[in-house]
Amino acid sequence: MVKISVVGEVASPVYGRDIYRVSAQGVPMVLPGVGGITYNVRVGDPACGWEADHVEPGVSLENKENDPRYGQGANTAFNVLSCVGNEAVVVGGEAKGAKGVVTGKHGGIEHVLADFQPETLEKLMLGDKVLIKAFGVGLKLLDFPEVKVMNMDPRFLEALDPKPNGDKLEVPVTHVIPAAIMGSGLGANQTYSGDYDIQLFDEDTRKEYGLDDLRLGDLVAILDADHSYGRIYKKGAISVGIVVHTNCVTSGHGPGVTTLFTSSTGKIIPKIDAKANIASILKLRTDI
Repeated sequence: MVKISVVGEVASPVYGRDIYRVSAQGVPMVLPGVGGITYNVRVGDPACGWEADHVEPGVSLENKENDPRYGQGANTAFNVLSCVGNEAVVVGGEAKGAKGVVTGKHGGIEHVLADFQPETLEKLMLGDKVLIKAFGVGLKLLDFPEVKVMNMDPRFLEALDPKPNGDKLEVPVTHVIPAAIMGSGLGANQTYSGDYDIQLFDEDTRKEYGLDDLRLGDLVAILDADHSYGRIYKKGAISVGIVVHTNCVTSGHGPGVTTLFTSSTGKIIPKIDAKANIASILKLRTDI
């Protein structure tokens, strides 16, 4: 595989002309959302319970270079080539030289998300540039041809350490989720960038699957979901992804999931493990 440089800058939070978000219960709300440096929300923290909507943990990155030949081509490459577990290095400003880790990608706004230590967050500034050593596109599991891998650094795959189980792959996850409650992000024709959302509006389903304690950075298995060429409902298929942003109040939305593994033929076995979170797997935090 090729390791290649991509670069983004710390993106400012943005609002449209209408600052209100209308909740699924019809209540207009003004809340923090995407972008910025989020000082008190990191991977390992709860995905739910915040007075927020789509908040991105850690640092939100975007490439703002415009090439008239490709439109937003540089930011598309930044999102496609960056992989969960990649090293992110601050290359300008007071935090220059500090290292972090890519933890996910958020579609729609098209941000790459990175975790840095708290002391680095305090030194970062909006507009600071961050270099990512993009490595992982093209990764294959030669012994498991019916399991497709995407958006994942080999270092993270090695640390996750999925186990063979016959012709299937046993992957640690914190939760399993029915495809019926997956929302925004359906219909995309590729899963090499972006995410799609777990709707948490149905109380009975939340309780049945134990979803109230979802954390940012959790690995989760989505049942009857095939992400081979976009995101579709398919009985028997299974996909595993990482939770990348917080819960949302708006209809069709919820904690977002970036794809890591998928098998259209069900060759993945989800193994429940409370520590299947990137903050634990890569030892990004000692307080969880």
